Amino acid sequence: MIPQPGVATTASLPVDIRRFPWIRPLAADYAFAYERLESFFSGNPQSPAAWTAAIARAQGVTRQRDRIVDVIAAQQERRGAPAASRAALQTMRDGKTVAVLTGQQAGVFGGPLFTLLKALTAIRLAEQVRREHRVPAVAVFWIDAEDHDWDEVKACSVLDGDLGHHTVSVGNPVGAHERPVARVALDAATDTAIAELERLLTPTEFTPALLAQLRKAYRPGQGTADAFGQWLESVLGDRGLIVYDASDPAAKPLVGHLFTQELEQAGATGRAVAEVGDALRERGYHAQLTPHADSVALFHLDGGREPIRSDGDSFRIGDTRVDKPALLGEVRTHPEAFSPNVMLRPIVQDTLFPTICYVAGPNELAYLGQLKPVYAAFGVPMPLMFQRLTATLVDSNAMRFLTRHEFPIEQLQAQDESALNELLASHLPPGVETSIEQAGRMLRERMEALAAAVPQIDPTLEGATRSTLGRMEDDLKKLHGKVIQAAKRKDETLRRQFQHAQAQAFPAGHPQEREIGFVYFLNKYGPPLIDRLSHELALDMGTHWVVTV
Repeated sequence: MIPQPGVATTASLPVDIRRFPWIRPLAADYAFAYERLESFFSGNPQSPAAWTAAIARAQGVTRQRDRIVDVIAAQQERRGAPAASRAALQTMRDGKTVAVLTGQQAGVFGGPLFTLLKALTAIRLAEQVRREHRVPAVAVFWIDAEDHDWDEVKACSVLDGDLGHHTVSVGNPVGAHERPVARVALDAATDTAIAELERLLTPTEFTPALLAQLRKAYRPGQGTADAFGQWLESVLGDRGLIVYDASDPAAKPLVGHLFTQELEQAGATGRAVAEVGDALRERGYHAQLTPHADSVALFHLDGGREPIRSDGDSFRIGDTRVDKPALLGEVRTHPEAFSPNVMLRPIVQDTLFPTICYVAGPNELAYLGQLKPVYAAFGVPMPLMFQRLTATLVDSNAMRFLTRHEFPIEQLQAQDESALNELLASHLPPGVETSIEQAGRMLRERMEALAAAVPQIDPTLEGATRSTLGRMEDDLKKLHGKVIQAAKRKDETLRRQFQHAQAQAFPAGHPQEREIGFVYFLNKYGPPLIDRLSHELALDMGTHWVVTV
């Protein structure tokens, strides 16, 4: 049974995302007050009519479908993709097939939990489109593997059997930090990392199969993007997820005309993005992208990944000046030597694929909202944007703690005991807290009266009286603290429950879905976890689900 939006069940608890301090106004309004943002996007994803229009736009564009299918088919063959994923890909040859896309960097061992949640959201939306709109629809995961920020992808965090937080890293293979991630091959440190993972993870019935699949995907000599793609396909390929490595040079000729236009109209994309950023700020939102005046929305790939900047009638790639005709000639003959930056990547994505919707995280929504004029400039239909599923997975003990005490999950984030102290104070005998508060008020009243009276005897006594009041108030606070500590000792069970829930929901003080690799949860709960998340969580933008597993 799929729960209704925002409705709690015995296994899940809905939380309004606006309660979380990291949710910015744009993401909140996108879910709850879309009309304030409609001029920045192509349609409200909560409106069936918007989906109908997006489908018509995507189907109305002629694309080189066979060529991109052939490119991805070669990737699938290299990775040994499951049959369901290969079959889904072949449906894209049909001019009526539409796609729901999402994407992420190639985080080691699959990256944080939100990567899995993104992919599941795309799969669920594609299923919904097939069911409600009667058109063929596929889910595509775009591996963003041309970034060279190796530190962003090289490590994975997990919890041990005692809920201790650990980070496992594959080290720094040759080319790390210098080459795009896709061009970095894993080395022997990968075997060491998997062995460390095996040591940290609590053994379950699912552990042997999981480790075997990890070792098959993440092996010395394997490219980082290929390892990520193979691992993701092993987890979700049977559900028809199409995984696409965006670094593939074979796909670049299909979008070379976009690169050419970007160079020919150097600066236009950046100016358009900056203008929309100004408009967002005027309405009280933030601008995620603030491009420089000389920004070109392309990188040049030549071993490394260098930004391109306009310089009058020429360009600069790093410290090298290149004439405009020469660079235009290179992009026409060697488009594989170029890569889109964040301003152009969505245009490339939606040129290659018949995209009707992109599944985004909160920060992605912010920059995507700046791209509407860029889509128009390149003549590419802008898809709908849908906020991904967002969730915290906890055990039954943690869920009982949260529900029994009606404890706001966001109060677990602070890595101190202030929230625990408030909870313990609420459990003190009724007269204790009241008596301490009354004692404080009476003390202030009496001492204030004394401070007003003593200057008639000696003006210097007023200061002494107020100093005495301060010391007495400090003593009362200390007494209150001792009472709380006594309550902690008396109710150590409550303290353990608090810490148990906190370690799961906010490991190291960070939201679980951003910090803990989904490999940890697959080891603990196995494939049934995917079924649970797929069938029990409503696609309800604006709701964060706390899920008992």
